[in-house]
Amino acid sequence: MSKKFSMIPVDVEPVETKYRRIQTQIPTPEAAKYFELAEKYEPVSMQGQPPILWDHAKGVNVYDREGNCWLDFSSGVVVANSGHCNSKVQEAIIETAENGLLHSYCFLTKQRGELEAYISNMVPIPDNRVFLLSTGAETTECAVKLARTYGIQKGGKEKITIIGFQNAFHGRTLGSQMAGGSEGGKEWIVNKDADMQQVPFPNAFLYDWADEENPLYSDEACFDEFLNALKVRGIKPNQIAGIMTETFQGGWVQLMPKGFVKKLREFCTEHDILLIFDEVQAGFGRTGKLFGFLHYEVTPDLICCGKGISSSLPLSCVIGRSDVMNLYGPNEMTSTHSGNPVCSAAALANLHYIVEQDLAGNAKKMGNLCERLLRELQRKHEDVIGRVNGVGLVWGIIFTKTKTKQMDCDFAHDVVEAAFRKGLLFFAPVGSGATIKVCPPLIVEEEALREGISVLDEAIQCAKDSRK
Repeated sequence: MSKKFSMIPVDVEPVETKYRRIQTQIPTPEAAKYFELAEKYEPVSMQGQPPILWDHAKGVNVYDREGNCWLDFSSGVVVANSGHCNSKVQEAIIETAENGLLHSYCFLTKQRGELEAYISNMVPIPDNRVFLLSTGAETTECAVKLARTYGIQKGGKEKITIIGFQNAFHGRTLGSQMAGGSEGGKEWIVNKDADMQQVPFPNAFLYDWADEENPLYSDEACFDEFLNALKVRGIKPNQIAGIMTETFQGGWVQLMPKGFVKKLREFCTEHDILLIFDEVQAGFGRTGKLFGFLHYEVTPDLICCGKGISSSLPLSCVIGRSDVMNLYGPNEMTSTHSGNPVCSAAALANLHYIVEQDLAGNAKKMGNLCERLLRELQRKHEDVIGRVNGVGLVWGIIFTKTKTKQMDCDFAHDVVEAAFRKGLLFFAPVGSGATIKVCPPLIVEEEALREGISVLDEAIQCAKDSRK
């Protein structure tokens, strides 16, 4: 279970810079009051983030009602790709609402139609179809459903196995958690689907055979580990309906070896298996390309998207081959809020902004700088930083016990706490609980990025000093 942050207001050093302002106790007395209400009326599961009472947010900043301002390195859990309250997105929301259209069920609207066409033209899957939903978990559930339906059509009820990867996260609904790779997260399920299996993800931190910096590494040997994992589990290729992978795993923020993914694509094509990429975190410019899978130079059969698609309102989608997406007839695969007109308008404005302002290009440019700064930070704090992984503007700092691979969750928690008291905002450590994600909005400029990494340096030192 994740740790809660202290709700007790404490005096902190005042901060006043272009991107940060802290002028009260942290958390503020007003925030403490509302967190007391939350403790009374919300489940504990909603209380794991730093105790900041958001009032409004703009660009790369989050503000409370008492004049404090945080530089946001969370993007609201990797959502605000085009920045908080992007003016184009805000205008589209207001225009649609003022026009008097807030909901339409599955009845077609201009907003939905234009958004689907725009998304379709962004991806390299020929003759694709776009199915709009509300959350990332809905998209991964839908992908599993489509893969199994396709598998049964092609190979009968023997071809229903879904292969995922250990440590993967695809959501918290029943199907998405069974497809995911966190065993602890599945304890409540008990009767798990035996035809949803996970194999080791090629993680260079955990496995030498996946480390491209290892002189003995080869794509063939790396992919052999995948094939051997299937063999150990008694799974034959003709039993597999779909293979689903995150472009990078959120708790590790590490791309797979390109050669491994190319071989995975060839394997799926040879055995008529659907290759599914969960791009919920990686999509829409975050990795320095419009879609993260483009780093691998492969084309998936199904793509699951969410988060940064609208930079604001709840929206997600599955994009895929028309023969797969059309497996269900009229009214057989729908959702109550599919393509909500207000959400669709927000997403269309957001995607136009991302493309026209080349935010993927900025993510690549700022990502190169972010990598250099984080590598310097790792060298300076090599006693507590076990690994730095990332691409574009999504990076993970994995904290470990002194010069070991043993995760240090408590230390990561302390760094996040020290940072938000200094005006730098992260969300709670993820994965094993020892990874801090660095993922500012894609509009971030060099000055803000440098300031944030400098504050992170201070927060790490503060956490180290508190242990002396």
